[in-house]
Amino acid sequence: MKLKKTLSLCLAAVLAAGLVGCGSSAATDSTAPDGDGDPTTLTVAMECAYAPYNWTQSDDSNGAVQIRDSSDYAYGYDVMMAKKIAEALGQEIQIVKLDWDSLIPAVMSGDVDCVIAGQSITSERSQQVDFSNPYYYASIITLVKKDSPYANATSVADLSGATCTSQLGTIWYDSCLPQIPDANILPAQETAPSMLVSLNSGACDVVVTDRPTAQAALVAYPDFVALDFGGGDQDFQVSDEDINIGISMKKGNTALQDAINGVLATMTTDDYNTMMDEAISVQPLSE
Repeated sequence: MKLKKTLSLCLAAVLAAGLVGCGSSAATDSTAPDGDGDPTTLTVAMECAYAPYNWTQSDDSNGAVQIRDSSDYAYGYDVMMAKKIAEALGQEIQIVKLDWDSLIPAVMSGDVDCVIAGQSITSERSQQVDFSNPYYYASIITLVKKDSPYANATSVADLSGATCTSQLGTIWYDSCLPQIPDANILPAQETAPSMLVSLNSGACDVVVTDRPTAQAALVAYPDFVALDFGGGDQDFQVSDEDINIGISMKKGNTALQDAINGVLATMTTDDYNTMMDEAISVQPLSE
């Protein structure tokens, strides 16, 4: 409670200073600490279609939050994290549902305060937005079907010649799939569920994703097998920035960045994993 009160007071003080300095134009000033100009509400964008990080459901079960301008609700690991941050900052929470490619533009335009959507903290994205410290660490996993000729693969090299796909705009598609020798890389899928449907239907042999998405997929698709190549020389070669998952916000919004990092500093890796396990246990992919 003491931390919560301190964070709330600190953010309020910075917000007040910003309002005084900017006068009546504070709500639209790009330097305002609160990205969307409303210091009472933490407005968070996500796909609401990326279980177990985030998804859409029809009611408020498990503590789901209603999506802005919709009768539907959002839940998942990202919503759980957004609620925790908003509570610590003494703010209301508002979820905005956007497609993947619209997330960063929404932050940059000031329509939302931040994006909590399983985004890797890449150098390319960091040129457009600022990131919090990681709020999850996601290793790379390969999904195949149990009857696949690749089901016993123990390395990326063993996937040679596979027909594969993954989600649009991700390091899985852009960085990992090209590392498969002689791969037949299909067009990227718009969402995580669509790439799983592609694998299940037999349209591809291989899907590359992260561990939480793979764990959720195994619940939904019992015929899938998750291949973990161990992170060494036989695995996909990725950098820390590829697997460190962060919260993005408008460039220069150090007040919000510091406030969010203050909340994350109170949590441990075990806390993250416990929250993710809870999200996986109630995710709707199997419905």
